[in-house]
Amino acid sequence: MERLTDPPAVVFRILGDLAVEIGGHEADPGPHKQRLVLAMLLCRANSVVSTDLLTDAVWGDEPPRTAHKNLHVYVSSLRNLLRPAGGPERIVHRSGGYVLRVGAEELDVLRFKEFVRAARMSATVPNGSEHAARLLGEALDLWRGPMLADLADSPAIRAEADAWALRRVSACEDWAEACVALGRAAGVADRIAELVREHPMRERLRAVHMTALHRSGRRTEALACYDEYRRHLAAELGLDVGPVVTSLYRSLLADGAARSGDPVPKPRRERPDQRLLLPPDLHDFTGRARHTAELMETVGVHRRSVHVCGPLGVGKTTLAVRTAHRLAADFPDGCVLIRMRRSDGSARPVNALLADLCRVTGTTIPQVDDEDDAIALWQAEILGRSLLLVLDDAADAPTLQSLLPGPGGSVALVTTRRELPGIGSLQRMELGAFTPTEALDLLARHITGQRVAQERGAAERIVTAVGLLPLTVRLVGGKLAALRHLSLSAYASRLESSECLLDELAVGENTVRPRLAAWWQDLVPHTRAGLQALSRLPGPVFTLAEAAAALGLPPDEAGRALEPLLEQRELDSPLAEVTAHAVLYELPLLSRLYARTQPLYGDERLMGDCRESDRHRT
Repeated sequence: MERLTDPPAVVFRILGDLAVEIGGHEADPGPHKQRLVLAMLLCRANSVVSTDLLTDAVWGDEPPRTAHKNLHVYVSSLRNLLRPAGGPERIVHRSGGYVLRVGAEELDVLRFKEFVRAARMSATVPNGSEHAARLLGEALDLWRGPMLADLADSPAIRAEADAWALRRVSACEDWAEACVALGRAAGVADRIAELVREHPMRERLRAVHMTALHRSGRRTEALACYDEYRRHLAAELGLDVGPVVTSLYRSLLADGAARSGDPVPKPRRERPDQRLLLPPDLHDFTGRARHTAELMETVGVHRRSVHVCGPLGVGKTTLAVRTAHRLAADFPDGCVLIRMRRSDGSARPVNALLADLCRVTGTTIPQVDDEDDAIALWQAEILGRSLLLVLDDAADAPTLQSLLPGPGGSVALVTTRRELPGIGSLQRMELGAFTPTEALDLLARHITGQRVAQERGAAERIVTAVGLLPLTVRLVGGKLAALRHLSLSAYASRLESSECLLDELAVGENTVRPRLAAWWQDLVPHTRAGLQALSRLPGPVFTLAEAAAALGLPPDEAGRALEPLLEQRELDSPLAEVTAHAVLYELPLLSRLYARTQPLYGDERLMGDCRESDRHRT
């Protein structure tokens, strides 16, 4: 019989251990580091993969001086490996990195994406479940084990694999629901049992597993599955079971689902009009691998809301937006960002925030005059939906609590500049400045890694001078990208001798001053006076005795006066240690710079009363 289509000349597989076939025969991708390069190019197939990301994948935080040269050697070897497949060059150089050009029929992860996309479209049309179930089954059959398990020693590769593992779970949930609806519950129950053990917190997976067990005549096991889920939620998160699984459990108790043939209760499916209302994911996102992985696990797998706090400039919003983009497929009712403050830094009222949330999520609630009634209607409307809300720059706990989703499939990622007492139900993540290596990596993304490598010592002085903050490193990186004639040594000296460093932290209209002005206006007068006094100390790190002298207070009173600043993260104790003589404190760079530019208050001793004032304000 004549073959209608020829098999692809080259086939890549990453849904399992890395494998390459050329001309129908297995090919050796080479030594371990070369395999890491190929794996990262395949994870981002048909997109530019920066040399910095490749370096991170191969060497992590300790690349050799010859890293770029070694990468060139690995890429050259991979080109030679793939050349027998014929056709145009597979790996091509682009500005700042490399692209591996590959078709969907040549890479299993691209075929997986196409199958899942087609299946979800089929599920939206009448009588499309049969076709959707078949496509999803083919997609899942492409997985030979954990993605790139043989290269999991690389954190960068592991992060890519973790993201795809969540997509696999989501596709398996789609497949299971389609099969149960088609009357194939018996085949579903056993196939997804292991997946339930790996992801015990996923509500949708639990719901379909319970239904499959029940419709297979295993009602006792279905009820035991619910009980295990209830105990797990209570022990791990202190939460009750959501309304979707609770409703299913009651139907099982009444033995109604098996006799009535009711559809499987579940959170809403992904729709073609899914709302993805987020700022763009930054192309130069750097570092934060541990934080990203933790958020992916907590928000995407355990469906628990998280509070990310930290001072201005550490990248809280950037991290939250990146996480939301990567989890978009797991929240079929949408991922949206709501800014909790106006442009001048003042808090937005609850009614305005609720109106925004209803508009962007497509939710309709009746018009009511009472604010509490409006909040209750919003909470009731989103029960059973699967939304990811990024609530950015929350100003106070009561407003935030009114918007947080309750039990069910929706989750919130909250960012704040300071601690907010009263939101202890959220898992907390504190974000600090970059490590020097992360800051240098970000700088290199703006002015090329070669320029940083040639003047590494000067580059370190630059990122240190601007406080190792993502915001400030981006600003000076943008400036240096334009000032190509200026050596890094000269610019480092300029920063270190600058009379007003804030003036250097500006590129065109992009400057930190408006953000700092909004932060400053949000402080009570007593706190401003105290920060002004502390900002005039010789350096950012100081002792209690030095603080007492600056504030004009006895040491005991000064210690008590500093406590609210520590609690609200306006001040830090970076070393968290007591030496033989003193506790050390630190005033964040941007706070220190801005406070020094503000007119002095008449009585800096007001700082002594700020503890009680801040409590009253909170």
